[in-house]
Formats: sequence, C-alpha cells, structure tokens
Amino acid sequence: MQTMKIGHSDLEVSKIALGTWAIGGGSWWGTNDDDESIKTIRTALDKGINLIDTAPVYGFGHSEEVVGKAIKPVRDQVVLSTKCGLMFDRTVGSYYFSRDGFDVYKNLTKQAIIDSVDQSLKRLGTDYIDILFTHWQSVEPFIVPIEETMEALMALKKAGKIRAIGGSNMSAWHIEEYVRYGELDIIQEKYSLIDRRIEKEILPAAEKYGVTFQAYSPLEQGLLTGKIRKDYVPELGSSRDGKKWYKQENLSKIVDGVDSWLPLCDKYGCTLGNLAIAWVAAQSNNMNVLCGARKLEQIEENALAGNITLETEDVALMRDSICL
Repeated sequence: MQTMKIGHSDLEVSKIALGTWAIGGGSWWGTNDDDESIKTIRTALDKGINLIDTAPVYGFGHSEEVVGKAIKPVRDQVVLSTKCGLMFDRTVGSYYFSRDGFDVYKNLTKQAIIDSVDQSLKRLGTDYIDILFTHWQSVEPFIVPIEETMEALMALKKAGKIRAIGGSNMSAWHIEEYVRYGELDIIQEKYSLIDRRIEKEILPAAEKYGVTFQAYSPLEQGLLTGKIRKDYVPELGSSRDGKKWYKQENLSKIVDGVDSWLPLCDKYGCTLGNLAIAWVAAQSNNMNVLCGARKLEQIEENALAGNITLETEDVALMRDSICL
C-alpha cells in the first residue's frame, strides 16, 4: 500500500482511505450487519489502509460507534478522522435536511464544534481525533465567520483533542480563508473520473497551500465498477436516487466508457473499480482517495487500487473515454 503525508502535519497515511458512511446504515443504506462492518474495518487495517473516516451524521452516531468498537484494540495503528458542523441534537443553524426522525442543521460556531467533538470522542471511545473536518460550510441564514470556526479548531488542536484540521465541501475561497486564520492540512471533496469540477479552482488552491486533497465517491457509488448496467434504476429514496449520473442519457454513456477500460484490467491485473480509484490517485502527488465499504469483499477489492500506478497514456485514455 502506497503511503503519504497529510498536509503540514506529521500524520502518515495510506493512499487509500476507508469511508464509513454506509456503515451507519439507516434509510440511506438499509440494515447493516455491525459484526461484518467491524470485520471490514479490521480487514482494511490488515490490507494496509490505516486512515478510517466517519462522521456524526452517518447513521446519526451509529457509524462512529461501530468504528469505535472496531479500532479499540488497535487505536495506535489508526489515523482516525471524523467531522463537525452538522448538528442533529439542536435546532440552531441553517436547516439542511430531515431523515430518520432527525432534523439536521449546519452550525460551525465555536460552541457547536466543541460540543460535537466531545460527543464524537464518547461514541468513538477515544480521547483524541487525528483529523477533524468541518463537514459542510456555513450558509445563509446562519453564516458563521471562518475566523470563529478556526478559533475553535485551533483551540481543540492546542488541547490535544485533534491533531490536524480539515474541511469538507469547500470552495477555493474557503481554502483561502481557512489558511488565513489557522492551519489547514486536508480538504475533502467529491471527485471522480466523471465529476471533475474541482479541477478548475479547488484542486489548484489546495496544491498552492500544500493542503492534501482527499477525494470521496471515486466510484460514484458503484457506477464506475462495471457492476451497474444500462437498465439500472435506483430505488426511490436511496442514496443514488435523483443523481444525474443515473439518468438514462448519462448512464448509457458511462457504462460504455467503463466497458472500454476492460483491456486495462488485463494490463494491470485489476478490476474496473481499481482503475477508477487509481485514476483519481494519479491526478496529484498530494491526492488521497476515500473509498466507502461495509463488506469484506468491497474493502478487499478497493485495497488493491493502492498498489496500482497507471501509465500516463492510460490516465489520458480513461479521461477521454467518457464525455458527458
């Protein structure tokens, strides 16, 4: 497994990280087997994946609880990241969504962040978090100055409750402001071969300040694995429902493009999903790739991508294979 440093911190992590949104279960993902989830997390560690990412809102605390149980015997081997800023225990902030009986608000005030971290530490069964991300940035009508948010994050770092600071779902302007008021080591944003919008401004801004870029959804929830075919229809209310890639006019082009990679599977001795992950990893030396998994076979397959280095011409070939 290839490894890398996180931003300006002393954290060394695997090039591939494990995302645990699905492990939270709930109406987004359906019923989970927590024992299998724990085995999946421990298998990730066995495969060299040491960066485990979760968030309070994943299953409304459940993902953090499962991750905490899984890593308890091996906490010193894990680089643990979780998030703050999406509150479901109070009705203060900008309303975001309702699900599974919870109302979620965006709130990045100093007190909300401190309270959220204390709750996460209890659920995770640890006394420190390696990387704390702000999950979503503040919006009207409850705008919180980034200076206040960073004040809270820097105070938590000084107190030893967190080791590095990250931000999710940011703009280039957010990156500039975070760096202005404190230390930013990593950002997390959606990025895949078919969703490249970050290439124009966000990725260059991260590279300008030496901030690690962590890409989530590199497989587009399974769409780039070759396992989803042209006749697929997302289940109503599922995490894929309403996504533009699953609209028939896009789905057909994507499936044809992914199928065109099959000769590369023979060349690199890998799966289509491995290629999609390796393509994202190849876009920057400072790129980390977050791959979700809740079953053993998923993490075993994803881990293989951490050992693939695509040739330049193959990176270009894959980029040109899908035009939407």
